[in-house]
Amino acid sequence: MSSWPLRVTVLNWRDTTHPEGGGSERYVERIAAGLAADGCEVVVRCARPAGAARREERDGFTLVRAGGRLGVYPRALLGLLADRLRGRGPQVVLEVQNGVPFFARLTAGCPVVVLVHHVHREQWPVALGPVAARVGWWVESWLAPRALRGQQYVTVSQVSRSELTGLGVDSAAVAVVHNGVDPLPAPVAAAPADRGASPDAGPTLVVLGRLVPHKRVEHALEVVARLRPRHPGLRLRVVGEGWWHERLAAEAHRLGVEDAVDFLGFVSEAEKDAVLAGATVMLAPSLKEGWGLMVVEAAQHGVPTVAYHGAGGLSESVLDGRTGLLVDDLDAMVAATDRLLRDAALRESLGEVARGHAARFTWRAATTAMERLLRRAADGLAPVADADEGVAAGGFPGPALVLLPVVQDLLGGAVADGAGRGGDGVGGQVGRLAGDERAGHGDCGATTGEGHEQGHDERRADPASVTGSAAHGSSKRAG
Repeated sequence: MSSWPLRVTVLNWRDTTHPEGGGSERYVERIAAGLAADGCEVVVRCARPAGAARREERDGFTLVRAGGRLGVYPRALLGLLADRLRGRGPQVVLEVQNGVPFFARLTAGCPVVVLVHHVHREQWPVALGPVAARVGWWVESWLAPRALRGQQYVTVSQVSRSELTGLGVDSAAVAVVHNGVDPLPAPVAAAPADRGASPDAGPTLVVLGRLVPHKRVEHALEVVARLRPRHPGLRLRVVGEGWWHERLAAEAHRLGVEDAVDFLGFVSEAEKDAVLAGATVMLAPSLKEGWGLMVVEAAQHGVPTVAYHGAGGLSESVLDGRTGLLVDDLDAMVAATDRLLRDAALRESLGEVARGHAARFTWRAATTAMERLLRRAADGLAPVADADEGVAAGGFPGPALVLLPVVQDLLGGAVADGAGRGGDGVGGQVGRLAGDERAGHGDCGATTGEGHEQGHDERRADPASVTGSAAHGSSKRAG
C-alpha cells in the first residue's frame, strides 16, 4: 500500500459547532485531525448554520460550510466537482451517511469510502412525520445499499455492521473502526452535584448527549422521579443542548423533579470531565446509538452505565454485568439504577472494570485504521472487512502477539494495556469469535496504534452477570 501524501475530502451533514452537532461529528473531526497530523491534506464539507464562517481552519484540516439541512447534499457534490475542475480534487472521499447518503461517486472522480454510524430504522418515525419517515427509510434501506454497492463501508460497532449487512450491504466490505477517547487530564476534580451545593448532597445521575427525541432523556427524568423518595438528595445532570430542551424542561416540571435536575447545556471538555468525575451512575436511555462514546467517557472516570439492551452499539460499549447493566425497558432501568445506588461494592466493581475497558480505545488507533481503509480505496484495492487486511507487507505482528489476547479472553483474563502491550485501542474490525490483536502502523506518520476487541458475546460467558437472562432479550420502547 502506498504511503504518499493523501488528499481526503470528508462529506458530513454537520460539524461540531452546529447547534445539532453531536458524537458522530466529533468522531469525524477527531479522525480528520488525526489524518492531518499524519501529513494528509483533509477538507471537511458540511452544512452552514446561521452565523457560521464559510471556511475555517481547525486542527490541521479545512472546514468548508455550505447549505442547510437538505441543501448541504447538492452543495457538497458541487464543491467536489469544483475542486476537480480546479485540479484540487481529492484522491479519496469519506462520505458520512447519517440516514441519507451524499452519493459522492456522482461527482467525486475518485474512490469513495462510506461511513455509517448506525442504521436509523427506529429513528425515522421519531424524527419525521409518517410519510417523510417512510421515504427516508426507503432511501436508507433500499436505495443506498444498491446505489453504493461495491464501495468500502466503515462503521463503529459490530451491531451496526450486522444492521448494514441486513440491508444487503456485502459483509466482506464493512470494516469496524471504533471511537477513541481523549486521555484524561490529571487530576480531574469532581463537580458538585449542583453549582454551589455540597458535593455530598446526594447521589448524582448523568446523561450526556444532544437533546433530541430519540435520546429519550425523558426516561432519565422518570428514573429520578421514581427513585427520589428512596434516595434523598438524588440529582440528575443533563449535559448537552438541542431543540428538545423546552419539552424536557416541561416534562421535569410535570414530574415534579425540576428542582433535582440540572440542564447544563453545552460545556467545555474540562467541565464535562468534572461532571463525569462527580457522577454516581451514567444513564444512556437512547433509542439507538452507533457506539456510545459517552459510555466510554464515563467509564474513564470509573462510572458504570445503565442502558437499553438492543439500542445499537450500546450493547457493545456497555459490557453487561462487567462495566454496567443492560436492561429491557424503563421499569428495569429504574430497578437497575436503584440497585447500583444501593450497592456501593457492585458499583465500584463495575466502575473499575469500566475504567480498564475505556483505556483500550484511542483516537490514534482509530485514525490508523481509518487511514488504512482510505489508502486501500485510493490505491484501487477491493473493499475489506478488516482495516488490517493487507498489512503483512508492512510487517504483520508475529503469531504470539495475535494469539495472546485470544488465549486471555478464552480464560476470562484482562488484556494488558500500555506501550508494547495489547489493548491500547481498537484498530480495525472487532475480533472474529474470541479476539484479534494487530499492531497498526500509520502510513503517513510513524505513530503506532494497536487494537483489540472481543467479537463474542461477553455476557454469555460471564457468570457474574447481575442482570440475569432477562437482560438479554430485545429492548422494548417504553413511554
